[in-house]
Amino acid sequence: MTTETTAAVDQQVQTTTVDVRCTGHVRDAVGDHDLEFTFEGTSLREFLEAFFEEYDVEEMLIAETEADATARGWAPVPDELPGTWRKNPEGDQTRPYARVCINGRFNEHFEGFETELEAGDRVALIYPFMFCC
Repeated sequence: MTTETTAAVDQQVQTTTVDVRCTGHVRDAVGDHDLEFTFEGTSLREFLEAFFEEYDVEEMLIAETEADATARGWAPVPDELPGTWRKNPEGDQTRPYARVCINGRFNEHFEGFETELEAGDRVALIYPFMFCC
């Protein structure tokens, strides 16, 4: 390979196409419940950044602070957690009741927003309607 060919390969950006499923308020805002979305990169973070550039749903899904990620009235988290339970770090969390799933599993069960996505993965953006009696 020549130096020019190597430089051209390095400049190519990998794109990934995933199936996106939207529920509740996200579905209303996006206007569809099932769509294909192609973005530059391979991580969930890169997907979310690209998706939020096209669809204005970041504020309904992503919590900027710990307070934004916690619903009032939830039980406090114990100091020592059983098993391998963990949550995403501050700034990489969803709002109460909002979730991001990859192939049917919450992103916290993988590598959070750093989870690598593959072509054809299903990313669900969930923010359900809440009804009160």
